[in-house]
Amino acid sequence: MSSVEDSQPLINHLIELRNRLLKAVLCVLLVFCGLVFFANDIYRMVALPLIEQLPQGSTMISTGVAAPFFTPLKLTGVVAIFLSVPYLLYQVWAFVAPALYQHEKRLIYPLLFSSTLLFYAGVAFAYYVVFPLVFGFLTKTAPEGVAIATDISNYLDFVLTIFLAFGICFEVPIAIILLCWSGVVTADDLRRKRPYIIVAAFVIGMFLTPPDVFSQTLLAVPMWLLFEVGLLVSRFYKPREEQESSAS
Repeated sequence: MSSVEDSQPLINHLIELRNRLLKAVLCVLLVFCGLVFFANDIYRMVALPLIEQLPQGSTMISTGVAAPFFTPLKLTGVVAIFLSVPYLLYQVWAFVAPALYQHEKRLIYPLLFSSTLLFYAGVAFAYYVVFPLVFGFLTKTAPEGVAIATDISNYLDFVLTIFLAFGICFEVPIAIILLCWSGVVTADDLRRKRPYIIVAAFVIGMFLTPPDVFSQTLLAVPMWLLFEVGLLVSRFYKPREEQESSAS
């Protein structure tokens, strides 16, 4: 009898998880259906930073038979997920909230909100700042006699990778806060390792941007500043054991 009772909470959690996942998928599908009519316009908007840097008379090309149809749809699906992020995070929050203390719930709210804003900020930074520099650099370094005609599928894979990389990089403050909150590291440990972290930021910038100091600095400096912001905010997020001991 006890084994049946013990299994009930697990079954209830699985049912709730299924319902949360279904709601998340439904939200993405609804957003996708609302955007699919504008798929070509969305792709042109994303391709604009490259189109503006192409030499006179050059255009993007498609080497796949069905690529002109499926590539904009693929991008629209990604945009649907991107726009659904606040609702998806809410579903995650609603699932884990019952396991949190009341003061932890109050601390989680700003984390969810700020993590969404930071991810959007990273994507916007890549689109408005990085892409013009990257494509301007790449289009001007083509060897003489080589015509620049980028395939639309390859371009989409490239920009989605950059969007994801910058979106994740801008989550540095959230990562710092979670590490300190979970007790993996302390803010003092991270302060002592600041020189290594700054070097790591420039190394990451070197891999994600063209090989010039200006572009590398353009990514490394924001990452460093976001690291400092994470250190400042992490003092409000102490590990649960430390909070319980101070409360007692």
